[in-house]
Amino acid sequence: MLLLGKYLIRYMNLNIPENTSKNTHNIVESLLLEDKNSKKVLDIPSGAGAFTYRLIRKKIEVHSADIENIMQIDNPHFMDADMNQALPYKDSFFDAIVCIDGIEHIERPFDFVRECYRVLKNGGNLIVSTPNIHSLRSRWRWFLTGHHNKCKTPLDEGNVSPLHHINMISYTEMRYLLHTNGLSIEKVTTNRIKAISYLYLPMIPLAYLATKFVFNKEEKNLAQKKRNKMIMKHMFSNPLLFGETMIIKAKCVKD
Repeated sequence: MLLLGKYLIRYMNLNIPENTSKNTHNIVESLLLEDKNSKKVLDIPSGAGAFTYRLIRKKIEVHSADIENIMQIDNPHFMDADMNQALPYKDSFFDAIVCIDGIEHIERPFDFVRECYRVLKNGGNLIVSTPNIHSLRSRWRWFLTGHHNKCKTPLDEGNVSPLHHINMISYTEMRYLLHTNGLSIEKVTTNRIKAISYLYLPMIPLAYLATKFVFNKEEKNLAQKKRNKMIMKHMFSNPLLFGETMIIKAKCVKD
């Protein structure tokens, strides 16, 4: 009977909704496990607990946090936390932080990233995913409608919800957000590339030439010109041009 109960629990947990785009959890997990020192991890916002459960199965100490507890598994390390406010953890407490499709929902992303820096150990990693509004498909939708691919219509201001995408973030904005707060981007990738996205291939030459022209014309600072070359490299990579979700891994560097 006890054995049957364990199988039932496992079956139920394996069906926890991920509430994100397909394959995002798989990619985030692989990025996290690249670093063998990721032994104490914060999963925020944890939602129903799908990613938390993945880490529990890997014998990783995972601390789950969200604005309310809707976890479908028991985790003694769950805490209520508002991503707009100070996080309820000590300085340099975590080896890694995972933020899956959360940053676009909050009013104060800069404050959140500063808090991530505070609670991360030196050399720790922040892995963050968010809808990829940098993709050519999303930019084309913005050109035609003024709305990006993962926020296709105006938000319902008569029914304010924490699920609203109030802060859609481009790659360059995300880079600035991270790099000005002690976190250095190491990898940029995506969850998947849909076949329909390749319909926008013909836009690349014009987009590349226009971007390069503007960057060279407007930027006078030599140090930033050098950084812009790396920014261009990421901007015109397949994950950002065609990917559905932008997934970034950044390392915490403390003096």
